[in-house]
Amino acid sequence: MPQLHKLIILDRDGVINEDSDAYIKSPDEWTPIPGSMDAIARLNRGGYRVVVATNQSGIARGLFDLETLSAMHKKMHDLANQAGAHIDGVFFCPHGPDDKCNCRKPKSGLFEEIAARVGIDLQGVPTVGDSLRDLQAGAAMGCKTMLVKTGKGKKTAADKKEELPAGTQVFADLAAVAAHLVPDDPFANTRK
Repeated sequence: MPQLHKLIILDRDGVINEDSDAYIKSPDEWTPIPGSMDAIARLNRGGYRVVVATNQSGIARGLFDLETLSAMHKKMHDLANQAGAHIDGVFFCPHGPDDKCNCRKPKSGLFEEIAARVGIDLQGVPTVGDSLRDLQAGAAMGCKTMLVKTGKGKKTAADKKEELPAGTQVFADLAAVAAHLVPDDPFANTRK
């Protein structure tokens, strides 16, 4: 196992798991996008520590509570472990759009918290999202922005193309991001 020294920051809904306009409100509704867990395992094998930065306004909206969010994240961690992957941490904003917090993307509060907790400057750290606000939050901290076309990504790529942070790379999904960042993975495509 390589020494984990690099960092990548992933959005959750639409990047790791299927998204829903009605919100993901329970562990039963939390379904990984095909290939996403293997992609995280590939990133780990390539030396990446994986952290998640996610807006979870469903809490502020009363759609689910912290206990339910914790159960969703336990399912995510369990499925990652089954695929040989490890997620180092999950940073989330529980606030709604009108709460004027600093942690709700596109603001950079979650990324500032990650930088402080991990103890590194996020300049050049890849961040992967499916919406403009995911990428804006990372770009504010100097992250290398990557848009995936899963979740809301296709629409973002089409409708927000002019607003994407400069240098944003576009990928089909998280598996394509992992293949780009870790091209020489001897274990790729051996797991089924």
